[in-house]
Amino acid sequence: MACSKEKECQILEDMKEYYGKTIQNKDELMINNSTSTCDAPPCKLPRHIADALELIHPDVKAKSYGCGMTVPELLEGTHVLDLGSGAGHDCFALAKLVGERGHVTGVDMTEEQLEFARRYIDYHRETFGYSKPNTDFVMAYIEKLGDAGLKDDTFDVIISNCVVNLSPDKRAVLKEAHRVLKPGGEMYFSDMYADQVVPDHIKQHKVLWGEGFAGALWWEDLVRITREVGFSTPRLVKASNINIKKSIQDLTGNIKYVAATYRLFKVPQNGNNMPADVVYNGSVTGHDEVIALDKHNTFKVGSVAEVDPELSAIIQQSRFASAFTVVTSKSPDGEKTIPTNPFSGTRAA
Repeated sequence: MACSKEKECQILEDMKEYYGKTIQNKDELMINNSTSTCDAPPCKLPRHIADALELIHPDVKAKSYGCGMTVPELLEGTHVLDLGSGAGHDCFALAKLVGERGHVTGVDMTEEQLEFARRYIDYHRETFGYSKPNTDFVMAYIEKLGDAGLKDDTFDVIISNCVVNLSPDKRAVLKEAHRVLKPGGEMYFSDMYADQVVPDHIKQHKVLWGEGFAGALWWEDLVRITREVGFSTPRLVKASNINIKKSIQDLTGNIKYVAATYRLFKVPQNGNNMPADVVYNGSVTGHDEVIALDKHNTFKVGSVAEVDPELSAIIQQSRFASAFTVVTSKSPDGEKTIPTNPFSGTRAA
């Protein structure tokens, strides 16, 4: 088992039972109840992503428990890992987006979910017109990816869709993600966050763990932990308040929650990076005219934009290098703060 403490082991076993046996479809989750919702404005997906989603088998769609679709840009030909892949919904959509030359691996701790997903591998291979499957599913705890044989520096991209909050050891999850990513690789993930440290009495509640509320990380702890394990500063992509039904709020008290998407990059944190002017060339599928790398950095084709030292390093050392031209590098003009607070600017619940 992936844990060293009895309490952590029990949480993992409870989550296996909750998502393997108790919850059979997304409508059974309290967070998907009409009075407990994510306060996000309608999001228009790029056409190529919407097309991929339309091809997913209806039975797989019905067992998708995530909070939205977690898809970064520029996936063609990449090797992608999905942490907490469940019934395979996101994996199969990604399998279409990476193309036949790419590959998607889903990892989950729940045998029932893995068995379900594996039954649909050939269906999606045939639907996509591939000569062989480009998807596989392995069993492991996301805190110990090595148990599934996942080696260092293997994946270009890691995604996760509202799963990290279910883990009792977030540091282990992020450390393992950093280990298996290639240099320049990215972890792009959606999750629930709290505006304060969740107290122990809430963490004892089995159902609140299953729904994500008990295990939600204080967002400031996310920033601290990601830096400590070697990632870049989290880049906030989007965030929206979660409106909680009264029966849950009676238990969680004054804690506020958001659903937020962050991107983390495995780039050297040596302090020698410089600000830069960059120009986007419009080569990313679905983003012919404009691309947003995070909530605060949007780039128009052909326009010069200044980026902070860390984003400069990310662009030049990641898969995005081919999509940008670095025009000039500048001398540092004081350290600029990278916005990471998902509660800033979200609509009131």
